[in-house]
Amino acid sequence: MSHFAVNWLAVVLATVASFAFGAAWYMILSKQWLAAIGKTKETMSSDYTPFIWSAVLLFVMAYFIALLTPALLGANTVGNGLLVGAHMWLGFVITAMIINHRYEGAPWSRTVIDGGYLLGVLLIDGVVIGLFG
Repeated sequence: MSHFAVNWLAVVLATVASFAFGAAWYMILSKQWLAAIGKTKETMSSDYTPFIWSAVLLFVMAYFIALLTPALLGANTVGNGLLVGAHMWLGFVITAMIINHRYEGAPWSRTVIDGGYLLGVLLIDGVVIGLFG
């Protein structure tokens, strides 16, 4: 298995779709999310670097869905992409998030909002990667 044998167009499109999903998700849940992190619109930083980090790391996530789906299930299909995305979320993402949030004393609402977002990201990645085979 070559680490570069992925459909790069699918990875880029999955990244863009995930980024757009995040924008919509957090716009819809902005009041709840701000309350969960203990901030207001006025106290939020105008620093743009989190957006750059998000784009880069969403690309990495899409890449690994594209890499792992055929390695684990034999082919990049929508169903396989959804299955791998959901399993990666349940096995690693939400479990790590819950561990960290419990130590931080974060409210469960933050875990639900952020965890739901990352589930959406991995499912979107799985669908886009699967559509491009």
